[in-house]
Amino acid sequence: MKVDVKGHTVTIKDTKKDLNAFLENVTQQFKTYEKQNVIIDLLSHSDLSEKDLKLFLPLSKQHKKAKKSFVIAAADLDFNAISDKLVVVPSLLEAHDIIEMEEIERDLGF
Repeated sequence: MKVDVKGHTVTIKDTKKDLNAFLENVTQQFKTYEKQNVIIDLLSHSDLSEKDLKLFLPLSKQHKKAKKSFVIAAADLDFNAISDKLVVVPSLLEAHDIIEMEEIERDLGF
């Protein structure tokens, strides 16, 4: 697991390609990141399914309750099949863009 902090955003990358172990690590360390926006970088995984991404739903809900963004970056997916409750994008650049837009919406009171 590699953690990169830039401003108000933390990018957490799975380096071992073990999704369950990665999810467990992120969940255990959630308190460390709860006051920042989080990007989960799963771009190195080529065999992700919608079911795999749903495992991150509890973390996403917790983060949104705290008025912070939770974005998953993953490639090679059918983005139309993914639940609207999760924010999933195909690149880190788009993940940062989503966070900026959500920050602006929160600043405006939406």
